[in-house]
Parts: sequence; structure tokens; C-alpha cells
Amino acid sequence: MKKSLFFVTFLFVLFGLYLVCPLSYAADTIKVGIIDTYSGPATTYTQDVLDGFTLAINQINAKGGVLGRKIVFVTRDDKFKPDIALSMAKELVLRERVDILMGSTNSGGALAISDFAKKEKIPFIVTDAKSDKIVGEKGHRYVFNANENTMMIGKATARALAKKPYVKYWIMGEDYEFGHACAEAIWNNLKALKPNVQLLGQSWRKVGEVDLTPYLSGALQAGPDCIISASGGGGVVNFLKSVKAMGLAQKVPIYQHYATDTLALAPLGLEAPEGVMGSSSYHFYYPNTPENKAFVEEFRKVYKKYPGSTALYGYTAGMFIAKAYQKAGKVDIEWFIDALEGLVIDSPVGKLEMRACDHQVTLPMYYGVTKKVPGYDFLVGSDMITVPGKDYLPTCEEMMKLRK
Repeated sequence: MKKSLFFVTFLFVLFGLYLVCPLSYAADTIKVGIIDTYSGPATTYTQDVLDGFTLAINQINAKGGVLGRKIVFVTRDDKFKPDIALSMAKELVLRERVDILMGSTNSGGALAISDFAKKEKIPFIVTDAKSDKIVGEKGHRYVFNANENTMMIGKATARALAKKPYVKYWIMGEDYEFGHACAEAIWNNLKALKPNVQLLGQSWRKVGEVDLTPYLSGALQAGPDCIISASGGGGVVNFLKSVKAMGLAQKVPIYQHYATDTLALAPLGLEAPEGVMGSSSYHFYYPNTPENKAFVEEFRKVYKKYPGSTALYGYTAGMFIAKAYQKAGKVDIEWFIDALEGLVIDSPVGKLEMRACDHQVTLPMYYGVTKKVPGYDFLVGSDMITVPGKDYLPTCEEMMKLRK
């Protein structure tokens, strides 16, 4: 009887230890929980994030990991829904005991995860959602942005469009956080730089809506000098496909962020429209530097495809994580955050800094026009123009004013 009681007590003790440390390898790993959209059109972008991150982590682990530990990760599909994203974040932190959260392409989901990360005091690295609220109005100590936000897109794009002769504009896009934030940032900055511009009207569609003919026809009938499109994720591919079908690019100048991105152009092959103005923070063919060539070569060797912009976000997120732990000298959340603030890494697009003031990475922005180029079975960006991060990022003072 005593032996049985002892055995039962022993089992309860073991179970209690499991609840505290559920994973036996937790002591010799650093665990990242990734929440992103792995179903539907958005996977065009999210898969490259995961591929880029995996490439970086495999390189880091092959060299012995960080502080004697290997970096491991688990993924969760938020199905492009903020409520699911929040639920997945809770599971990863409270049950999986991850050290870091990462994701998501959905801005609403990223903001929900960010609020949770703040309460739980766990680092959250945003890899594709672009709402400026993430590091602006709702920024805090535990959230970091590894891609360009909508305020950055707005400032850089307005600079480019202000140099054009266009006066009358039409804005169209997808009716969600990114679409509205992107369009608002572009227009407000353009209006400040060029006060005589006119907004003829706007049209907004549901995310994932396929038939864009009514929206494009309505915009064209208004007679704008230029159409600004604020589509995001997989919506960019469908937008470009619709522009091609209507021959719209030959009738009116069009701008769309990501229009020159390989992730938007490769799926369309040579059927993408030529002459669309686009921007992106990364192209596999530009800049033509040894660092970028090496990254592209390794990425293609592993995945048999060219990396898009989001591959850069995932790759540099992995590098930032490793370098921050190395700098911190131990696995500790607060030390990790202190080390990540102001950290500079080498990347395929040059040195990148994670600004200490707002936790925003200082990415460059590249502008070009879609064009068929010999040697590729899809369109690329031509006439590329580089806008360095220091030339268009909102100042730290501007960002801090947004925070309450």
C-alpha cells in the first residue's frame, strides 16, 4: 500500500514538473512560435517569410547555434483572421512555452498578438504586417517590426509620385487595415508635398474579391491622371491580372506597392501587365551586390525559386534573433530586448538597424516599372530607384508622438 502511494505521489510530482517545463529539450534550445496565414491567397507572401527564416536558422544552427543552443520553431495558421491569430499566440506562449513570437501578414492579427505580447512580456517580431500602428500608436517595449510599415510606404511613395506631373488621383484597394492605412499614408504625404493634387474618389472591395472589373472601370471613368492601388498580400496578384485583362496600364498610370515584387509577378509569368509603377524593399536582382547574389544563390539552391521581398523579412528576422542573443550573452527576455534595440546586422540589402526608439528596421525602398526582360519567364522591375531608409523613415520624434 505504501509503495503504491509513493508511486502515485511520484507520478504527480513528475506531472507537476511537466507543467512547469513541458519540453525536455527546453533547456538547450531557443524556441520561436510563428503565427501566419498558411492557407489562401496570402500564402504567396507568407511561405517566403517562412522559407527565409528557415534558411537563416539552418545556417545559424549549422554553426553551433546561439550560446550553445539550437534555435527551433513551430508554426500556426491564423487563416488571416485576427481572433485565430490571438488564440494561436496564447497557445504558443502558455502551452508551447515559446521564447519569441513571430508573424503575421494580417495587420489586425499582428496588433492583437502585439497587445497579448505586451501583457505577457514576451518579444514579438512582426515579419509582414505593415500597419504603422504596430510600432507607432500601439508600439511598446516587446514588439519589433522587421518589414516596412504603411507610414514608410506612404512617405517614400509620396516622394516618388510628387515628382510626376499627375494632379488628379483615384484611390482603390482592399477594405482592411493595410489597404486603408497604406492609402491614407500615401495621400496625406503626397498632399503635403504637392498641395494642388486632387482626389477624385475612392473605391474599396472585400479582401479576396475576384472580379475587379466594376472597380477598375469606375476608376477609369472618373478620368484620373493616376490610380493608386492599395492591395495587399495575394490581392496584388489578382489586381495585376485584372489590370492586364483590361489593358488598363496603357490607359492610365498605375501605382501599387509590391507591383514589382517577384512574389506578385512570378505567378503571372509573362501575362503580367507592363508599365505598372511599383515599390518593394527587396528584389533578387537589385541591388547587384555580392551579398545579395550570395543570398539568392543559397535560397535558390534550397527552394528552387527566386526569393521575394518577404523572404528577406524572414531571413533578417532570424539574423536579428541570433545576433541579439549573442549580444545579450544569456537567454533572458529583458536582456534580449535590450540587445535588439539599436542592433545592426549585415543583410543582402546592406546594413540594417533595428531602431532603439521605435523598434522599426531601417529598410531601403526600391521603385521601378514592370517590364519584360530577356532571361526571365516573368516580368521584373526596370529603371530602379533606391530610397535609403534614412531618407524616408519617420523620425523618432514623429513616432513617439503617435504613442499615447
